[in-house]
Amino acid sequence: MATLGFIGVGTMGAPMAERVLGAGHDLRVVDVAPGATDQLVAAGATNARTPAGAAAHADAVFLSLPGPDEVVAAVTGADGVLAAEPLPRYVVDLSTTSVTAGRELRARCEEHGVAFIDAPVSGAVAKARTGELAVLVGATPDEFAAVEPLLRPIGTTVVHVGPPGSGTVAKLVNNQLFLAAGALVHETYVLAQALGLGPAETHAVIAASSAAPYAKLAPLLLGRRFDDVIFRLDIAAKDLALAVESAADAGVDVPITSAAAALYRSAVESGDGQLVFHATLRELERRAGVELAPLRRPERRP
Repeated sequence: MATLGFIGVGTMGAPMAERVLGAGHDLRVVDVAPGATDQLVAAGATNARTPAGAAAHADAVFLSLPGPDEVVAAVTGADGVLAAEPLPRYVVDLSTTSVTAGRELRARCEEHGVAFIDAPVSGAVAKARTGELAVLVGATPDEFAAVEPLLRPIGTTVVHVGPPGSGTVAKLVNNQLFLAAGALVHETYVLAQALGLGPAETHAVIAASSAAPYAKLAPLLLGRRFDDVIFRLDIAAKDLALAVESAADAGVDVPITSAAAALYRSAVESGDGQLVFHATLRELERRAGVELAPLRRPERRP
């Protein structure tokens, strides 16, 4: 079994770290939040206290952090991974971060003989707990072969997307489509309500018409279960902002994604950031002066 570090044991990181620990690996964990590592330590992990402490003598280090700034600090900071002695061979970033940050960290780590591998995960907390995430890996073939067995405890689907950086691209465009399309679904049903057609009636029509593929998630997006936080709104807003930022860096115009990103940002500014990602519905309702009745999933017939 391997000696591994795990930096960031929050909402997604903790269940992933539990899966890694449960696979029998020697695990060192660290998090900036007081008490975040307690449950893992009680289960047999070691509290490393700093990223460098988690990385020293480790075969590989996993990162599960909110965004690019935190990832860069964890790797290159004064007590970061690259300050470890001895250094790990691999740094595997499970976070959703920016293409630019990933490229810069790849270059910085290579200077120290360390391979920085982007491996963002797709799936909510429930799948993190059961080890059923999809892991999108950007790496060389040799690097993928080395880390793929270490990723198996957290993902039933561990995909070698392509060369370094490609995992991040895949995750950003997946979330771009999912989150921006979700905002359009919200907008459609809010407009229908404002014009006098309720969500159940609207859904019956859409589900049987040309827009049916776009309405499959409507019961989730319009169920009004805002406290069932499978994916936090402020994190979703960050992911869309990263997609817009990456598009700008590539010289690509993404007007629809930009509009969706502005909506998510407004929802966060309105105080809904800690709710589930589809609480953007509340922002559109405030603007339209309407409130939709919950759209329920149809009951299955026996």
